[in-house]
Amino acid sequence: MRIFGLRTEYAENPLGLDTPAPRLSWLLESGRHNDVQSAYQVLVASRPGLLREGTADLWDSGRVDTDQSAHVIYGGRPLESKQHYYWKVRVWDGEGEASGWSSSAYWSTGFLNGEPWQAGWIGRRLPGTEDASAHTLPPVPYLRKAFRVQGPVRRAMVYATALGAYELHLNGERVGSDYLAPGWTDYHTRVQYQTYDVTGHLSEGEAVIGALLGTGWYAGHVGMFGAHRYGNTPYLLLELHIELADGSRQIVASDGTWKVFAGPILYSDLLKGEAYDARLEPEGWKRPGYDDGGWDTPAVLERYTGILTAQVDPPVRVMGELLPVSMKKTERGTYLYDMGQNMVGWVRLQLEETREGQEVIVGCAEMLNEDGSLYTTNLREAVQEERYLLREGGPCVLEPHFTFHGFRYVEVTGLTAAPTLHTVVGRVVHSGVTDTGSLETSDPRLNKLLSNIRWGQRGNFLSVPTDCPQRDERLGWTGDAQIFARTASYQMDVARFFHKYMLDVIDARLPSGAFPDVAPDAGWEAFKHASEVLNWHAPDNGGWGDAGVIIPWTVYQMYGDQRILEACYPAMKTWVDYLERHSPGLIRPGYSNYGDWLSIGADTPKDVLDTAYFAYSTALTAKTAGVLGLEDEQTQYYGLFQRICKAFRAAFVSEDGRIKGETQTVYAVALQMNLLEGELRRKAADHLAANVQAHGSRLTTGFLGVGYLLPALSESGHEDTAYALLTQEAFPSWLYSVKHGATTIWERWDAWTETGGFQNPGMNSFNHYSLGSVGEWMYATLLGLRPSESHPGFKQFEIRPRPGGGLTSAKGEFKSVYGTIRIGWKLERSLFTLQVEIPANTAADVYVPGFVLPDESAEGDFARLIASGAEGTVYRAGSGSYTFVSRLRAADCEIPAEGTAADPAGEEIGA
Repeated sequence: MRIFGLRTEYAENPLGLDTPAPRLSWLLESGRHNDVQSAYQVLVASRPGLLREGTADLWDSGRVDTDQSAHVIYGGRPLESKQHYYWKVRVWDGEGEASGWSSSAYWSTGFLNGEPWQAGWIGRRLPGTEDASAHTLPPVPYLRKAFRVQGPVRRAMVYATALGAYELHLNGERVGSDYLAPGWTDYHTRVQYQTYDVTGHLSEGEAVIGALLGTGWYAGHVGMFGAHRYGNTPYLLLELHIELADGSRQIVASDGTWKVFAGPILYSDLLKGEAYDARLEPEGWKRPGYDDGGWDTPAVLERYTGILTAQVDPPVRVMGELLPVSMKKTERGTYLYDMGQNMVGWVRLQLEETREGQEVIVGCAEMLNEDGSLYTTNLREAVQEERYLLREGGPCVLEPHFTFHGFRYVEVTGLTAAPTLHTVVGRVVHSGVTDTGSLETSDPRLNKLLSNIRWGQRGNFLSVPTDCPQRDERLGWTGDAQIFARTASYQMDVARFFHKYMLDVIDARLPSGAFPDVAPDAGWEAFKHASEVLNWHAPDNGGWGDAGVIIPWTVYQMYGDQRILEACYPAMKTWVDYLERHSPGLIRPGYSNYGDWLSIGADTPKDVLDTAYFAYSTALTAKTAGVLGLEDEQTQYYGLFQRICKAFRAAFVSEDGRIKGETQTVYAVALQMNLLEGELRRKAADHLAANVQAHGSRLTTGFLGVGYLLPALSESGHEDTAYALLTQEAFPSWLYSVKHGATTIWERWDAWTETGGFQNPGMNSFNHYSLGSVGEWMYATLLGLRPSESHPGFKQFEIRPRPGGGLTSAKGEFKSVYGTIRIGWKLERSLFTLQVEIPANTAADVYVPGFVLPDESAEGDFARLIASGAEGTVYRAGSGSYTFVSRLRAADCEIPAEGTAADPAGEEIGA
């Protein structure tokens, strides 16, 4: 058995836990079937040399008899600030045979136990006025500090953050690959700091550290609320710790001795774009020897009262690049580029030559007007534009610093020489969450839908899960996030991303104990209550507030890390208790503002929807109490759940299974949230299927119902109706936008229609993710992969593909915390072949539809038959690769729908 993929999850007190500690995980690889870990031993040392010698001066776990290979809690000596810790592991398999030691890995700590910073917060004084708030688009300050490294360098670490956003340079080289650091938090409560190893940037002698300082979310424009939501001007906090070869230490900290200059970046704002005058660039300012005598001394912030915490989530980074698929010169003399993909980030402009004073403008938009111009009316007050004033010379590369856009089309104005396709490069930017899941079917339309869902997630997972990346909003709506969380977890590693977002959600809780609509808040609560147009005054919102319960439970199920439940459980209880106090007869009043947001042709009663979510949050809180070993509280909340269900049925459900409102959403949530039992449940499911069929196999659900619609149908025996919905191309449907060239998920079903054109530009984004929550069903049912609730993180899981919709094949994989799971199925006439790969140290229940052929059965020592019936055969399988062959009933073997593609013959899963 080989050990690889060592991983350390560590952050300083990320969600308010009293005893923060690293979680250690590793992956196992074995050539044998059904190989499991029976024990482990972890060594942790302060120096790699000790570890090589087998000496653990910090922690030797000894042999621990357990199959746990993920989220193992460090149990050694107390951690110290600003130290490196090296570790390795070995394991024993089920037969008692020990593996070799793994290669080593390390983690480092930041400021622990409230240790104070020596640095001060520094920024730039705005000249000519004492009212900094008047400068809504101020220039970006350049800050620098020259110093001398006093000897050969053994190690150097930078700890930095900003009230705003920052970019670091050391001796002329950019530090790290992060953008828009430190990310968005409620700055009144906390700000995250980043740590960079800069040993390779330093040597003995003269050195310079420089920084650019943007307004970011702190002082720039945020949402519909204008600028200065947290402060009036940005500040930098930085400490450079240098460990010299002789063991001595040197610290360079931000303070009043630094120098600051109003640089050539005239402004760089998240929502307003950037303007840059290259003629003002101070040559050599990032390197030793530059004369900064004409620069100013910085302003020093007297104090910051929030919490400084190590970064929890993956930083925002450039995660890819796109080249345009076409370019043309317009009648206006501009050049219009099509990136071929609605993306988020910015444009890198590569010019071969420039003229003195030349102005080049780069504009971005998601769509084009009928006349071929950029469609920007849906941006509201946002400006997706960069303006560059150039100097004589070339070649040069231009890109913005502290802004981002959502776009497919790029228009470049002011070029003096004909460009090429390579003049424009799309820089794809999002939080550094890596892809973990993939799925491909025999239907190219569904493959495009899956691509659109993934690109919607990429574009909107940027520090927080935003609602759109282009207009003047880009807020972290909680309801949108919770309905998409399971889909997001299948596609990308979002564990740390959602850990941090839950910090935002808890920070934004209302004084009543209610979870918020938006996190970080940034002024939404005040804005909506003050607005005479919106008239939105609800003290809480069903489906949005419930994100504070649903997201932690989802993350726990998908990744198996109990830490998020420990941190969020007190707030989860407070939310459920709040709902109980404000629900007469356990029925929610129905005053919420949003309901089944942007449903189409249906009006779901809010009292029904909100009561269903009240029950669901209560059930998940009971389950969380059970996981945490709080049996009395588990009993308490489960009893409350049963009473809510009884009240729900009495208030809203008739004897024939009809639910008040009779919309697809009321039936879907009632079924998926287990509010109905027995015959009543069967009748409600039949009403749901009839509703869908009455609408011509079209959906009517909005944000809150869309993720539950297909699961409710397929799990109640209406698989054919679910597939009819999935493969529907007529409006409204998932494939309607695909049919019309969409490359991301639209905010609304009717964002653009053949008959109506563009929707009201007041709220019309072409890059959203909520309606893409159908992705969960595609992974869990079409491909057939879902975790076991009692063994989270895919320690044990279910493989249960349900073919339909004329599909002849599907294949996919998922990189779980225990290793990569692969599934592929193929249907040839009535012959169904299922191939699976199960990682070491895990097990799966494999459901094979139809009648398994005796000669093709995978039953044996490693795949044990546990059930068989008319619906199929179930095997319990340990790690390894398996092939199952069965024969389906004629009713399950549909002729492929028109427009689908046949599966390539002989293709293996994972190929």
